[in-house]
Amino acid sequence: MEGSISQAVRRTSTRRTRYRSLAKTSLAQVLTAAALNLYRLDAWWTGTPLGTTRVSHYEQLVLSHAA
Repeated sequence: MEGSISQAVRRTSTRRTRYRSLAKTSLAQVLTAAALNLYRLDAWWTGTPLGTTRVSHYEQLVLSHAA
């Protein structure tokens, strides 16, 4: 869930809405969700790899000694 929120903020700047009415804000949220779904479909169809997750320093140390 946090990844979806982060992606929405990075791609569409959805921290704040530019509208005051609830109807327009709701429409903006629906359009943002649709745009993110299209972006994800495009990445899936083209085989764009997902971003890698961060590896902690401890995990790096464990992985380096395991090899």
